Amino acid sequence: TSASTYTLAVTDADNVVITTNATGVTVTVPPSVFVAGDVITVVQNAAGQITFAQGSGVTITSTGATSSAPKLRAQNSAATVICTASNTFTIVGDLA
Repeated sequence: TSASTYTLAVTDADNVVITTNATGVTVTVPPSVFVAGDVITVVQNAAGQITFAQGSGVTITSTGATSSAPKLRAQNSAATVICTASNTFTIVGDLA
């Protein structure tokens, strides 16, 4: 996607989302879309740093500096969004 915002969709499960925006991109993890075991890989393929955001009622955990709103570290970084329970996600990867 080349948009500055993107909300993950059910069709993204077990797939790769690639961003190509030159400026920052917010990727929102929405509620009531994914089930435990679903995974989505997100790749920052341009300079626009990706920040993950929690949709309403969603909990994100990560090792990022802001654990509930992690960012990818740099261009060509990637992370995997893992649904661990209903509306609960862990994001792992090359995080800032």
